[in-house]
Formats: sequence, structure tokens, C-alpha cells
Amino acid sequence: MKFLKFLFFIFLIYSCEKDLISFESGVINSENAINFSTNQLEFSIKNNSENLNPVQSNGLPSYLLGSYNHPQFGTINSSFVGQLVPADYNHNFGDNAVIDSVIMRIPIYSRGVETSEDGDITYEIDSVYGEAPIKISVYRNNFFLRTFDPYSEFGISQKYFSDGSLSSSEFLNPTQLEGDLLFEMNDFIPSAEQINLTEIDTSTGEPYVSQKLSPSIRFKLNNPGDNFWETNFIENEENQVLSSENKFKDFFRGIYIKAEQNSSDGSMMLLNLASSNSRITIHYSSDNSVIVDDNVDLIETNQHEYVLNFSGNLVNIIENEQLFNFSENDEEFGNENIYLSGGQGIISKLDLFSGVTENENGDEVSEFEYFKNFFIDQETNQPKRIINEAFIEFFVNSSFSNEDEPDRIYIYNYENSTPLIDYYLDQSISSTTINAKINHLEPLKRDSTSNNGGISYKIRITEHLNNIILRDSSNAKLGLSVISDIAAIQNQLIQNENGPTKSIVTGSLLSPKGTILHGSLSNSVDKRPKIKIYYTEPDIE
Repeated sequence: MKFLKFLFFIFLIYSCEKDLISFESGVINSENAINFSTNQLEFSIKNNSENLNPVQSNGLPSYLLGSYNHPQFGTINSSFVGQLVPADYNHNFGDNAVIDSVIMRIPIYSRGVETSEDGDITYEIDSVYGEAPIKISVYRNNFFLRTFDPYSEFGISQKYFSDGSLSSSEFLNPTQLEGDLLFEMNDFIPSAEQINLTEIDTSTGEPYVSQKLSPSIRFKLNNPGDNFWETNFIENEENQVLSSENKFKDFFRGIYIKAEQNSSDGSMMLLNLASSNSRITIHYSSDNSVIVDDNVDLIETNQHEYVLNFSGNLVNIIENEQLFNFSENDEEFGNENIYLSGGQGIISKLDLFSGVTENENGDEVSEFEYFKNFFIDQETNQPKRIINEAFIEFFVNSSFSNEDEPDRIYIYNYENSTPLIDYYLDQSISSTTINAKINHLEPLKRDSTSNNGGISYKIRITEHLNNIILRDSSNAKLGLSVISDIAAIQNQLIQNENGPTKSIVTGSLLSPKGTILHGSLSNSVDKRPKIKIYYTEPDIE
């Protein structure tokens, strides 16, 4: 009878929608009633931080550019090298072609928030960090970015890493990256302003706005030697180097955009290279023959464009200062702080149920063994109690001043670099993906009474723990990192040629932010991270 009552209890629990806590008053007024109550448990967590090895930084959805200074983690510089291809091959430049200007434009992620009567748009820019000037230089790249890895099996793509390496023994040559200098600005600051392009009205001689562009990096490139663009393109009109993608990429190997610190703070932005507006446009004029009615050729001088699009190997080169040495981490008991930093930065490894406790018989057992026995009868493999909710709250260590805490952090299976099941089951959505998955990964709670400073992050792991007890999943080590966009979970390989394969998600690589959280040995005992479990158990008569 007790077993049947318990089965009825299980059926009743799973028939309810979500919140079992509402049942805490129990079922009453029946001879065969099952009363049940909700309680809570806490288990310990051990944390160890580690500096990342170089991370694969090609094939990204977006690319960081800039220099950003973090008060605890130091300066991160992020530059870019990438290939270009013409919009059309075997291009006919016409007669007497003359270069007018060469413009490079790469949009910054933005959204329009207001439009005036004149059609002017007020923009908000996304994924821009800091607002101080940086130095930007644009070079012709002379290093050939090969497509395939000659040292791997046939057809394996070449990997490029965040430290500018192709492997642990081969690096991009800086002297080849910095070929002809095409542009240089010492005080560039990302702007949210609409870009207005003007032309002269030929009938009135007055300027007018011909185009309105969204916020972008937009530079007029130099013409080294006063003939760089003519020599490389117009004079090669009938040359094979402009006839196909492979020949072109070997001839003109792309550009290198180098970002350097120019102030103590700096700024950094996420570039939308997937946009069709990311390009270098060569504006030129040439003579064209026009046949008139009497079959007499008329020579007209017209304006034309030759477009180079970003395509092929696109690589971020990221330099993180290594200000922390974790070689003396306490692997047995954990550490005082949890350090998290984006880029080729810092992640932390978490061991759940890391302590010891006493079981019902007073014997000392591991917390993990106690946890499994508490929720599952090991002899019958039947559930004894039901997990309603389980979460970990990570508290920001306010001893470290940081006015720019990341809004989100990300938890994952450290051993196979995959999201937890809670990530996939969380269907909470937002108008922007950056704010999705807020049930599993709650955004940073901030203190509205104290400069909006960070307080804590709450991460729900209910289904992860249910997987462990109901499906005999292993208690895998978990990883913790910052993340810029919670949807950016494409894995990027971490260079470790003599060890296990590890990865980090693109959202972590593409964030310059960092935070320091209270760890398992924090002096503030009440702010140490704990697994908190709310559960329901039957009171069977």
C-alpha cells in the first residue's frame, strides 16, 4: 500500500505544471491521503581558476577590434586580419581609369531607436565597450592565409589561434602582417552617430545628403606612393591574378587592422563582418564609348565602383595581459575567489558536491553519495524525493572595483564543452538573443541604491541534477565563464596539442569583460557558492 501511495504521489507531482512548492500544504481529508512537504538542502562547491591557452579565433560570427583596460585583469588588445575577394572577376575598368577614393566600411552592431521627420535615425550601438580613444592602423597583409592544414589529414581546414599562431610552433609573421600602411588614426572612438554622405548638386553647386549609413568603422584609405591601388588593380586588369578567387587571394592577401592602446581606458567594439556592407570599395572614373544615333562614338567619363568583400580566412588576434598566476591553486579545497575574464582570458572549473557529510547512520560519506542516496533508493532505483528547483548563486566580490561587470555568465560541462540540459530546456526569449535563457542563467542582479553595482548571478541547474539522479549521469566537472551573447555557444578549440581537447564558446572569446566572484574559501562565508536544492518528499502513513 505504501508503494502504491508513493507511485500516486509521483504521478501527482509530474501532472502538475511547474511549481511544486504550491503543494506544501499536502493532501488532506482522506483515509489514504498522502501528505508531503517541501524542504531544502545545501551542498558545497570547489572552484579553481585557470588561464586559457590560445583559442581558435577564425570562423567566428563576429570579430572584436580595439583596446580595453579592465581594472583587475589589465589590457586586452584585439586586432583583425582577413582575406578579401572581388565582387566580380576579370573586371573591365574602362579606358583612362583614375582612382578617386578607396573606402573601407565595416558596420558596428546597432539598432535604430528613433526616426526624425527628415528620416534621420538615432541609433543605439551594441557590444561596444568603453568610450576612450584608441589607435587603429590598417595595413596590407602579405602573409598567405592558407585554407587547409598541410600537416593534418587531407581536407582539414587550417586553424588560426588568438595569439596569432597556426599551431604551437608556427606563427603569423608580424613583419608580413604589417605591409603597406593604408590608414592610421591615433584617436579613434566608436560612435553611435548616423553617417551622412554628401554630394554636390551639379545644377546648383550645393551639397546634399546622398546616403545615410548606420554606425560603422568607415575610413578613407591612403594610396601609398600615389599609385598603390592603380598598380595593384587597374594595371592588372587583364592579369590572371584578378581572374579567380584562389589567384586573387594569393596575389592580394588581405588586410590587417591593428588596434593599440592610446589611453588608460580605451574602447572595443564587435564588428559585423557578415554584413553585406562590410567591404572595401574602390571608387574610380573611366572613359566609356557610347554609340549615338549617327553611329558616332561619344566618349563619356563615368563613376564606377570595384568592390572587395571580406571572405575566406578571417582571424582575431587577441592579447590578454596575464596578471594572475593560478599555478598555486588549492586543487583540494578550492580558492578564495572565482576569476572570470573574456578573450584568451580566464575560466573557472567547478566541482559540485565537493565536501563530506554524515549519512543517516552517522557514517562519513561524500556529499555526492549522500545526494544520490537522499533522492534515489539505491536498492529499488525508485525516487524517494523530488527536486523542485536547484540553483547556485555566485556573489560578486565587491572588494574589487569594477563598474562594468558582465551582465551574463555561462555554465557548461567542462569535460566535453557542452551546455547543460537546462540551457536547452529554457525557452525564455527576448527581443535580443543577448537577453534570452534568463531562467537558467539569470542576468546580473544590480544594486540600484549604489551606482548600480553588481550583486550576484543565479544559475539554475535543476534538470542537470535530475539527470544525475534519474538517468545515472556522471557528476562531471563544470566550467564557468563570462559570455557576451548567451546564444553564441559555438565552440572554439583551445590549443592543447599534448592534452585533452577543450573548447570555449564564442560568446566568451568575444567579450573583453571580467569579474571576480566569492569562491569556496571566501572570508565572507555567507557568500560562498552553494548548491541549493528545494525538494518535495511524501509523508506516507
